Amino acid sequence: MKHIQKTIYGLLLTLVVVSGLVLANREIKNETEPSPKPLSIADRKARLIDGRKKWEASPDGIKYKEWTVSPEGKKVHANHDKIRKYIKDFTNMEAVVTSVTFQRPNAKTSGPKWLIVRINGEAYMMQFIPKDFESLKNLKVNDKIIIRSRSAGYSPNHPYLILSGDYIAQNNKILFKRDFSQNKGC
Repeated sequence: MKHIQKTIYGLLLTLVVVSGLVLANREIKNETEPSPKPLSIADRKARLIDGRKKWEASPDGIKYKEWTVSPEGKKVHANHDKIRKYIKDFTNMEAVVTSVTFQRPNAKTSGPKWLIVRINGEAYMMQFIPKDFESLKNLKVNDKIIIRSRSAGYSPNHPYLILSGDYIAQNNKILFKRDFSQNKGC
């Protein structure tokens, strides 16, 4: 019996010693690896510029640049300029619904849902995931709504400026309000 106890103690002691050596060796390796230096502001800007230049030379970048100088691209940029102040200040924009069934050509039917609206005579589009669109599915063409948006985006694949639908109300009733506390900084 004493022989078994000595064997168990011996095995435990060996296990403790080996574990300690492994951990000590790991800490030494971690200390010898140089820690990456934080990039300076100039280096970060240079990397951003290099990345942008690479993207602009890619097929997607070339397509985007061609689109921005086309009549369609110029119109989308002009429409952004018309509502830029509302977006910056996150203030109300009066809109009229023109479509609740818009779908891009060749798009999946299970994909995002689109709401097309007119603000001051110009068309804009807003994209929603199907779950978020549920509260908007009762809207009809020519319904008047109030929109607040925090951002807008351009795409040569879309016919209008894309507004983020962060707040939508109708007749003083909130239909949709994006919960930014769950975005985790995105």
